[in-house]
Amino acid sequence: MANITKKVSWSSRADESGATAEGTRLLNGSEPRRLIQFSEGRSLFQIGRLSTVDLEEEMMSEEESLRGRPKEIPHNEKLLSLKYESLDYDNIENQLFLEEERRMGYMNFRCLEISRWVVCGLIGFLTGLIACVIDIVVEQLAGIKYQVVKGENHRFSAYLTVFILASLIVERNCWLIMFSSLGVCFPSPIAAGSGIPQIKCYLNGVKIPRVVRLKTLLVKVFGVICSVVGGLAVGKEGPMIHSGAVVAAGVSQGRSTSLKRDFNYIFEYFRRDTEKRDFVSAGAAAGVSAAFGAPIGGVLFSLEEGASFWNQMLTWRIFFASMISTFTLNFFLSIYHNKPGDLSNPGLINFGRFENNSQSVAYNLYEIPFFIAMGAIGGLLGALFNILNYWLTIFRIRYVHRPCLQVMEAMLVAAVTATVAFTMIYFSNDCQPLSSEHAEEYPLQLFCADGEYNSMATAFFNTPEKSVRSLFHNQPRTYNPLTLGLFTLTYFLLACWTYGLAVSAGVFIPSLLIGAAWGRLCGILLASSGSMWADPGKYALIGAAAQLGGIVRMTLSLTVIMVEATGNVTYGLPIMLVLMTAKIVGDYFVEGLYDIHIKLQSVPFLHWEAPGTSHWLTAREVMSSPVTCLNKIEKVGTIVDTLSNTSTNHNGFPVVVQVTGGDEPAKLCGLILRSQLIVLLKHKVFVELARSRLTQRKLQLKDFRDAYPRFPPIQSIHVSQDERECMMDLTEFMNPTPYTVPQETSLPRVFKLFRALGLRHLVVVDEENRDSKVVGLVTRKDLARYHLGKHGLEELQLAQT
Repeated sequence: MANITKKVSWSSRADESGATAEGTRLLNGSEPRRLIQFSEGRSLFQIGRLSTVDLEEEMMSEEESLRGRPKEIPHNEKLLSLKYESLDYDNIENQLFLEEERRMGYMNFRCLEISRWVVCGLIGFLTGLIACVIDIVVEQLAGIKYQVVKGENHRFSAYLTVFILASLIVERNCWLIMFSSLGVCFPSPIAAGSGIPQIKCYLNGVKIPRVVRLKTLLVKVFGVICSVVGGLAVGKEGPMIHSGAVVAAGVSQGRSTSLKRDFNYIFEYFRRDTEKRDFVSAGAAAGVSAAFGAPIGGVLFSLEEGASFWNQMLTWRIFFASMISTFTLNFFLSIYHNKPGDLSNPGLINFGRFENNSQSVAYNLYEIPFFIAMGAIGGLLGALFNILNYWLTIFRIRYVHRPCLQVMEAMLVAAVTATVAFTMIYFSNDCQPLSSEHAEEYPLQLFCADGEYNSMATAFFNTPEKSVRSLFHNQPRTYNPLTLGLFTLTYFLLACWTYGLAVSAGVFIPSLLIGAAWGRLCGILLASSGSMWADPGKYALIGAAAQLGGIVRMTLSLTVIMVEATGNVTYGLPIMLVLMTAKIVGDYFVEGLYDIHIKLQSVPFLHWEAPGTSHWLTAREVMSSPVTCLNKIEKVGTIVDTLSNTSTNHNGFPVVVQVTGGDEPAKLCGLILRSQLIVLLKHKVFVELARSRLTQRKLQLKDFRDAYPRFPPIQSIHVSQDERECMMDLTEFMNPTPYTVPQETSLPRVFKLFRALGLRHLVVVDEENRDSKVVGLVTRKDLARYHLGKHGLEELQLAQT
């Protein structure tokens, strides 16, 4: 069967590559796979197998599936959304850039370096300040809510039914969640969730629309406060990473497009993707540091997502921002707690210290197999959590797509959460004596005798952070095993249902709380069997790490975060083993929660490595061709028509020059971006006008920085009919040294170039032509669509047999 050539469209539009997407052959010439499509308006999601999200193929006969060698990894049309573009992380070293760099002296470069440190310090300070505000407001509102519930319980319990008390709690929670959801659904939908998947994509090199705007930050902060106080199974730590990234993006640019304020000449040099992404890395690290009091863990979090672009000085600046964030939060919280100068509250969540002199901290060699087994349990439970949340997300995409429905769903979850919590409290008989050994911050007597408190009520009415700390450090007989078992089951289901709602909330703390509950249960069961070394608090910590690792699948950074949050390196090895085990077990079934949501959003995310068994693929199979090229001196009308063509909405164009002789193919001499061409058209940088105006101002890099990051659309540029006949010289503005590879270059090598250099476009040339004839162009989307999961590789190996 001959290979079938088929044009591939990305969400009814072309790729961002500077090339049309023709020449894409399906595996063995087979027909395109059948897709299950859920679309609403402009949003299009391709749903299929969990490992690859969008693979749902027709059954083929064995003879047909084995016929011939595949020319390309199987993929689908409309796999990626065109609303996502790549960052121009690689500097465009055109003549303007080189002239500006050469004019700058040694002192100028030193001042720029000092400015970078100042910006990182401001990022850390503001991020820590935001974290402090969130923590204080949540604590105050939680205290008010506790006092109100406690007062109403004493007031009504004598003559009203418990159902009235439950309805009052449900009503207050629903109001808070309604406010949180309204802020997300209408002003800023991008503020939903924790924001970690979006920041992971940004650090990976993908420009997510509206992800780092001031409005997003305000909605995020307000929403997470209402979500936590409203009683949802959420945490406020995850959104701090997104908040820090927004602060970094705003501070580093010296202006705000939302407020329409531009502080001219303040950090103007940093108005480009190269600098902005580095500062966003520092902001994300500062957010992690503020959330967990883990500055090193914050650095490693950013390192895991995009460190291939880093250098040593950037790493130090990010660490500096993390330390400033921790110190700022610590300092203001010490004042708030009437202990000025006491810097013992490093983050929003404080696990409490596991002191070395405590017998419960010690662990023995024979306990390591138990820890590894708990890691496997965490991987299984994490995989189950992700699978359930995956199908729930599909349901939301298909049926709960309107803002009013999203608000109603959030309120429904709030009502169900409060009802389930109150039902469990009502039927729970786990009453504990209220003494100094049980120093709970919000003890409730609900349905218990005088001098006792209901441990189930305390678990639900405490903030999740305080519940985690209680599970870590309370005395061994504080919780009944039945209470822990029921709490684990219900909170697991509630957290799974909650993640993905149209509210600002994180999944870190719910995961830790679920794991701490079943981990403490494991410790109680081991202790009841006669194992004196099985301290429940110790196993609660291991269970929390296992559950969180099984859901988010982070290893290096999460290990350091857990160690820093506990203030003791003793558990470094067990936590590392547990997280590795949870990741290995969980990855066998399904990807991590953030990776699943990234794929469901059709983001061109590049993983660390190229797909396995892909060395037989070359750049020729993955590139887009033919390529839309521009001449070195091009007609203005041709440029306008090229940019206005919505069916081929490219963002990068190879620049070629015709070799003397006429019959020879055009020679590659550079690469120019859509954003550059729009600025040139806006300023009418035409050859004829330059000749007629002797005093015409020469275009500078400042003109490009002033238009960054929201370059005007081509439709807003007016070009008269006479101007269409003019010529434009691209020599001074194009990048004369674009990265190129021969068409026989292997896919893994192409993949490494993109990940190591932060590329957006890679020109493919004919290696047999000494004049570098352009034969194709590789973009991030060309590579992202070929990344397969486990099942895809099995299909590929079957086809090669």
